[in-house]
Amino acid sequence: MSDETHVPAAHDLAPGEEEQHTVGERILGYVVGLGLALLLTATSFFIAGTNLVWQPSIPVALIVLAIAQMGVHLVFFLHITTGPDNTNNVLALAFGLLVVFLVVGGTVWIMSHLNQNMPPMDQIMPMHR
Repeated sequence: MSDETHVPAAHDLAPGEEEQHTVGERILGYVVGLGLALLLTATSFFIAGTNLVWQPSIPVALIVLAIAQMGVHLVFFLHITTGPDNTNNVLALAFGLLVVFLVVGGTVWIMSHLNQNMPPMDQIMPMHR
């Protein structure tokens, strides 16, 4: 027998237990994420303020850049991956997104129905007198 210490492989980790990374690997990951986030932010400002891009495509380009930036933040800063140890994090994120979409969608739906079903303001004012 040898006195080698057992280093667990990636599949030997318990759920919620992170792999051991060196400080340099962690800092490199954060620096890459920061660089990508800054690049996407600068690109968004450039797209919004230039005449070099076809004007009707600007909102679509900004939406695509925003979704890309959300992906960068999720992967590099929140460490959301597709690994089996991240199942709870992904489910919590999905539930949070569901709640946000329900609240925002419900608010917009209620406001649009109120706008359609309310009488014009000039008809409401005589009722209050």
